[in-house]
Amino acid sequence: MQDDLKKFYGKGNKAAGTRARKGLQKLKKLAQEIRMEIQDIKNNEM
Repeated sequence: MQDDLKKFYGKGNKAAGTRARKGLQKLKKLAQEIRMEIQDIKNNEM
């Protein structure tokens, strides 16, 4: 994803921008799943 970001910002490659957005969306989804898991663990400990 880092290479795609460089290609998009450095060279204006629109396809690389699309790939970067897709990768960022996957990262967002993973972060949300991790946050939910942490919250479940916190709630079950009390």
